[in-house]
Amino acid sequence: MISIIITTFKEPQTLPSAIRRILKQKNIEPYELLIVGPDQKTKKIVQEFSQKNSQVKYLRDRGEGKPAALNLALKKAQGEIIVSTDGYVLVGTDAINNLISFFKNPKVGAVSGQPISTNLRQNIWGYWSHFLTNAADQIRRKKEIWPCSGYLYAFRRIKQKIPVDTFSEDAFITALIRQKGYLIKYAPKARVYVKYPYNLRDWLRQKIRSTGGYLQKIPSLNNKVSTIKLKIKKMRNLSQEISDGIKLFFSYPQNFREYLWTILLYLTRIYLWFSIFWKIVIRRSKFNLIWKRVESTK
Repeated sequence: MISIIITTFKEPQTLPSAIRRILKQKNIEPYELLIVGPDQKTKKIVQEFSQKNSQVKYLRDRGEGKPAALNLALKKAQGEIIVSTDGYVLVGTDAINNLISFFKNPKVGAVSGQPISTNLRQNIWGYWSHFLTNAADQIRRKKEIWPCSGYLYAFRRIKQKIPVDTFSEDAFITALIRQKGYLIKYAPKARVYVKYPYNLRDWLRQKIRSTGGYLQKIPSLNNKVSTIKLKIKKMRNLSQEISDGIKLFFSYPQNFREYLWTILLYLTRIYLWFSIFWKIVIRRSKFNLIWKRVESTK
């Protein structure tokens, strides 16, 4: 059996479609679909699906963030292979099977899907989303060390709890799987369709949280956690982004406007890294101050 987990919070507009996309997946081995959310609207939506689909189950968490929600789901999950996704994204056709097929190799510990932007490329926010998803795709195809995408990935069941105040739980789980000696694979055919932010405030909120996790220090008495965090830092940093970005600057933009948007993206990413350094490394801002809801992605 496999356990598919959807973490969600007040996403009644997108959650039903997210659930339907998974239920429409064909030829999946026996599975359970666990939807984790703290709000009543989520509970009501899941109950409507569970009346017709016995494998759909609702888990109520305390609304303390995605890491805590995943810990709850992992505790309840019955499967040895876990598939994780979100309530505001749409899993592509046959995406689950594309992920699961890699686990026929016992050396594989985690597999990442490929995020696809649903935003229009014709405006700056849409272009940035397409540029960055394209960059992530190329990195995952070529490099040995990279994190799985939290929008859609699968991994072998883990016993260790995810620190509830980590900002990048997908990177943490990837590093944990690598530490156990497993291979990390990329399944570009396992597509997941994502709506990205379309204003600067939401863009910064999302990126400070997701990118900031690579510099975050999580207090722990467990030396293994410290080791994992060090490995996460190697996955992503400013100098790495600059070197990777230079290559894309000359190959991805298609016209003068897109070259201008690319320059603005690079400048904003530099500002982002300085913001991350200030808020997360220097001030060590708490989880609830960094983990802000990104409305424009819903």
